[in-house]
Amino acid sequence: MSVDRMIKLFEKLRYRHDMFTVFADFLEMSAISISNAVDLQHMKEREARYMEIVKKYDKKEMEIFPQILGELINSLDKHPSDVLGDIFMKLELSSSWHGQFFTPMSLANMFAELTISGYEKQIKKKGYFTLNEPACGGGATIIGMVNALEKRKLNYQACMRVVAQDIDAKAVHMCYLQLSLLGVDAVILQGDTLSYKFSDVWMTPNHILKWARSRKQVPDPKPQFEQLSLAL
Repeated sequence: MSVDRMIKLFEKLRYRHDMFTVFADFLEMSAISISNAVDLQHMKEREARYMEIVKKYDKKEMEIFPQILGELINSLDKHPSDVLGDIFMKLELSSSWHGQFFTPMSLANMFAELTISGYEKQIKKKGYFTLNEPACGGGATIIGMVNALEKRKLNYQACMRVVAQDIDAKAVHMCYLQLSLLGVDAVILQGDTLSYKFSDVWMTPNHILKWARSRKQVPDPKPQFEQLSLAL
């Protein structure tokens, strides 16, 4: 299983590094690698951050991170799931991450099945629907909707538009990484949903490319977030 192979690869880095830090660095570096391929607005600052993280690891250790990413891609390609949330729990990192736990995929899939009928009506009427997740974690509930749409042979990459938020940067990176690899059209914001204050924004490649095709430019995330929020 790809998850088991990913855990073994993470364990190789445990001897010199704290596992919580390794997991967080993997999330951020992988997210930056995807973002910098499409999001020119944030490229310079994120590249600087990437180089800052790289300094922690030697060359042999750095070779492990793309192997983990490759396993993640293979796992998501076989079946959409909150792979990173599963690994987080199996690595027993919840005590280091403010006691955070992630929604099991069985529950996420059930929630999606209970709400999918309303979204199907919107798809028939407008061709798409918008989905907001105010505390996204690794994106399990969104991935649950991906499974529900695939089950009905609906193209989730075309008919679903997502706005997701989380106050924790690591959760934002986790959600962004998985939704990007699944090809979901999504904007993920870091900040407090209740106070409506956000410090960072991550736009998936599918989201940016859709804007580029339709408007011939990369979107400005702030007004777009406000527009999408009003539509929810």
